[in-house]
Amino acid sequence: MSQFHFSRLFKQSMGVTPHEYVLQQRVERAKKLLKETKLSVMEVAFLCGFSSHSHLGKWFRQYIGMTPKAYRAN
Repeated sequence: MSQFHFSRLFKQSMGVTPHEYVLQQRVERAKKLLKETKLSVMEVAFLCGFSSHSHLGKWFRQYIGMTPKAYRAN
């Protein structure tokens, strides 16, 4: 199966592209780590596969609507 065909079928069945799905899963894991651990935001970012804390912050704000620090404090 080609990458294009896989991506098309994935989006039809899941409603999002494979890249968006992976980002959503990373943000969900970050939410869990922020609530359940005392790790720094930078450590959480790296554990979840983001290249930096600002990369995590960008996607976290887009999906959750607040910064990781604000989410943890809330």
